[in-house]
Parts: sequence; structure tokens; C-alpha cells
Amino acid sequence: MDFQNNIVLKENYSFLVADADGAVRGGEKGLYDRDTRFLARYAWDPGEGFQTLVLHTPRPDTLYERRGRLRGHGQEVGVERELALAAKRLSDTVTVENTSMQPQELTLRLELAADFVDLFEVRGWFDHPRETPTRAVTETGVAYRYRAADGIEQGVEVRFSCPPQRFDGETAVFALALEPGERWQVEVETLLHNPVDEERPGPDYDAWRASFADLTEGAGTPALRQAVDDLRSLLLFTEAGPVLAAGIPWFVATFGRDALLAAHLLLPYRPDVAEGTLRYLAQLQAHADDRFRAAQPGKIPHEMRFGELARTGEVPHAPYYGTVDATALFVMLLGALVGARGSDALVAELAPAWQAALDWMTGAADPDGDGFLEFISAPTHSGTGLSVQSWKDSGDSMAHADGSLATGAIAVSEVQGYAYAAFRAAADFHRRLGNGDEAGRWRDRAQRLKERFHAAFWLDDLGTYAMALDGAKRPLAVKSSDAGQLLWTGIVPTEAADRLVTTLFDDDSFSGWGFRTLGARERRYNPVSYHNGSVWPHDTALIAAGLERYGFHDEARRVARAVLELADGQPDRRLPELVAGYPRRQAPPVPYPVACRPQAWDAAAAVYLARLLAG
Repeated sequence: MDFQNNIVLKENYSFLVADADGAVRGGEKGLYDRDTRFLARYAWDPGEGFQTLVLHTPRPDTLYERRGRLRGHGQEVGVERELALAAKRLSDTVTVENTSMQPQELTLRLELAADFVDLFEVRGWFDHPRETPTRAVTETGVAYRYRAADGIEQGVEVRFSCPPQRFDGETAVFALALEPGERWQVEVETLLHNPVDEERPGPDYDAWRASFADLTEGAGTPALRQAVDDLRSLLLFTEAGPVLAAGIPWFVATFGRDALLAAHLLLPYRPDVAEGTLRYLAQLQAHADDRFRAAQPGKIPHEMRFGELARTGEVPHAPYYGTVDATALFVMLLGALVGARGSDALVAELAPAWQAALDWMTGAADPDGDGFLEFISAPTHSGTGLSVQSWKDSGDSMAHADGSLATGAIAVSEVQGYAYAAFRAAADFHRRLGNGDEAGRWRDRAQRLKERFHAAFWLDDLGTYAMALDGAKRPLAVKSSDAGQLLWTGIVPTEAADRLVTTLFDDDSFSGWGFRTLGARERRYNPVSYHNGSVWPHDTALIAAGLERYGFHDEARRVARAVLELADGQPDRRLPELVAGYPRRQAPPVPYPVACRPQAWDAAAAVYLARLLAG
């Protein structure tokens, strides 16, 4: 689905996916909440002869639309629509005006349908038999009800401020006869009943925007202001605090890796997001082994869903733990937050969580005891898990120079960098808690990992680090962006940094818009691939952060400018999830056909890179 040609609104866990004219007419579109589609059809039809004059989303939760029926050089009838999405509520105000000097007639129709289908089914991944929803029609509305397989009762109620002339529960008909200058208005309110989670308040848009005023005011670009608004729209309001959903629309859920990286990039503007993310993920941390959900004690989850299939165990996402890096990123973010705020209270509060995370990292994640975090390159026994559990999670991303896929227990390079940063953070936690001996042990462990990592992963002939080691400890000897992220973590020895940076900026690796996930002369390179040569803005932003850390300030700013120029050149002023890896020319970047937008770590990357440029 091309979301540049569709309307997507969101607030908390509720989101609307509509056609370019703001209508829901089947397919994957609909009104959703917590991974359930409530309305599968919601479409206004003013009749023949109307054309869209204005379609505008002033905020990610609001749509303004104006249509007109034109004759000659003027408009006969105008239709204005204001659509506002709140948590579990859609408010739709339609105003019709006769702008001519003659009486005008029109018939306005609203088509409705509810189905309560799980998002995984909507996307075509599962086929789940279900009960037919019930429907109760009144003069001024309709109420749909559905009882899920686990006994949860959900519903949606649609109310009209004035009764239609005809309404059968599927089509409301308003027959209008307007005198010159006469206006008519109807308000339609849609209320969702979904008891699987409570609603909690969050910051309004003005308060959120004020947090970034030093970046967005004055020289702030439209793309940066769009990123700030998108970040607000992506917030999920949990009992533990605000957490960023991964992306809109299909990833309006907590993804551990995405939420942790995005929160890291937003420091120091919104430390409350980092704090909420850490507390929420700590609540979901695994305490037992569960092969179906890829859970092991101490692991931080990959993804949390609330739909019927997750609640009944047909999919493993309540939550699913198939990630090798979120646990280290959890400890790493806590370290960054504590370092930025200088407070020991959160270290003590989350001690059980970070200690369990470290136990997993040094135990189950390192089964052969070589000090590297690994995952087995195979899906869960149900076939629903991820075969690759690092951020490049497509099944063909981990390959050798000859193009053959890596097998066995795979140790991905940047994951070892995350572990190094996590061990350094653990040393600081123990120091703050007065455990000097433990602090020294974790510093030593970090140093040993740094030395062992360089010896095992450095490729002197390529001037970079291997993307990973396979199950036989053979390096994946290819140029990749993974090596650039190592600079962000601090695991790269100073003496190797110059050569690594030279490699990162060669024509194989740097496209002009960012860093290719895989070098342009590698066997599996494909510029229009998900992870084998495309450019991901968040990945590039983390590399820019690493360049800044190692003192390559000019290079970091060059990268920041490239990514922000990419955003400014997009029709919607948003950084896409990824773009093709073709070299930069006198034209916009080649888009990846189904890139998600907006996405949390991309919007956060825009904020981070703007801050880097601002010094």
C-alpha cells in the first residue's frame, strides 16, 4: 500500500487508514484500535459532479477536506468536512452549503460496515474463523457488537446528530434541498469499545512541540516540524509512561528495538519517553522459557500486540521475544538516560530488570561461552518467528561474500557493540550503587569483549568489520553499514577508526543520501532491496552519532545534511523507512515501493541530526 496516496490518522492505539479522499472502502483500510479493525467501511458519497478542492492534515490526528460541485466558472454546492481522531473516538463534521443563486438538491450517503478482524488477518497472514458481529439500528445510529474467542466483548457505536431520511445499518441517506446561501450540517461520532487496555492521557501537541522549540523555530525546516508532530502522533500512553510505536499504520505497537533506539535519539529533549520505555519494557521482560514466543529469562521483548490472535495464542506476539539486540539496547538506554540526568533512583528501581538482562546476555545469549551474543538462524517451531533477530531482520540479510546465507548461531557485529556499551553501563550502575568490585568486573568484561571483538571481526583487506560470524565462526566478509554503528557504541579501537571511516565513505558504501546496508560491489547487493543495499535513515543517523563520538565532526555533519535534505525533498516532508541505494544524482532518491512512513526511529533521527547540525 502506498501511504503517500492515502490518509492515515492516529492517536494512542487508535488509527484510521483511508483512501486519498478520506474514505474507507475495504481492502486493508479501516478504523483500528489495539490491532483490531472495528470499521471496515466508512465512506461519504455526495453524488456525481463533485471534485476534491482541498485535502489537508494539519496534524496527524486531523483531516480537513473540501469538495465542490462546479458548473461553468463557479461552485453550486460546497461540502466541507473536518475529521478528528481521538483515542477510541472518531468525530466527523460535514457541512453542506449552497453557494449558488439557485435552489440546489443533493443526496449525501454514508456507507458503514464493522468486522472486528485481527490486524494479522487483514494483512493476509492468517485466516481465523469468527462469529458474525451483531447490529442494533436506531433512528440516529447503529451499534455493532462482537464477542471474541477469548470472551472479550468489543463494540463500535456510530451516532448522527440529526437522523438520516433512510438508514438500514449499512447506508445512511440524507436528502437535502438547500436555498441559496443555506447551510446544513451533520456530526457523526464513532465510539469504540475495546476493554483490552485502558486509555491514559498524554501531552497535547502544543506542549510536545514546545519541547523542541529551539530546533523548530526560526531556521527549523518543514521536515523537522513534521518529524516533531509525527513523534507526538506515534506515542502510546502506557501505565509505565509514554512509549513510541514503531510506525504508522501497521506497526502501532511497541517494538523493543525500535522504541529503545528512538528514545535514545530523542535524548535530551524528551527523557520521559526513555523513562516510560524502560519501565514498560521492564514490565514485559521474560521470566521463563517459552519456545513459541522465543522467551528466555531476562530477555526484553521484540513486539507486543493486543489483537484476538495474540490474546488466544494463535500468534506469539503477546509479547514475542525474537530479538537478539533489544536486551542490550535496554541496558544501553538506561545508561545513557542515567548519564544525562545524573540520577541514581532509576538505577535502583530497575535493578532487577537490568541485572536479569545482563544475566541473559552473559548466559543464554552466549551458549558457547566465546563472549559474543548469538541467535540461531531459524524460525520458531510454529514458523511464525523471525529467522534473523538483529535489526536487518529479513531472511536474506546475513550472507557471505559469495552470496551464500549464513547458518547456525550467528553473532552480528553491531549487537556486540551494543553489548559492550551495556557492560560499560553496568559498571557505572554498580559504581553508583556503591559496588566497587562489581563495577571493576564489568569494566574488565567490556574491555575483554572489545579486544576479542576486534580480533575476530576486523577485516584488514577491506578496512572494515565483518557483518557477522556464522555458526562456524566464519566472518561474513562484506562491506555493510553494521560496521558504522560500531562507532556509536564505542567498541572500535581508536587506531582502527580512521580506516573504518575511510571505508564507510567510499563509493561502495556511501550513496550520497546515506550508508548502504550492503556494499555496492557485494554479491547480494540490490539497490531496491530491504536490507541488501538500501539506505535506512535511522541506521545512517546512528553512524553519524558514532562519527561525532570519535571526533569526525565534519563527516558527521555531511551525513546529517544529506539525510535532512532527503526529508526536505519528500512530498510529505517525512523521512521514509528506507530508500533505494542508487548513487545520489540531480534528482530525488529512488523510493522503496512499500516503505513505512512515518516511523519512530526515522522521525527521531531527523531530530537528532538537526541537533547535531545545530551544535
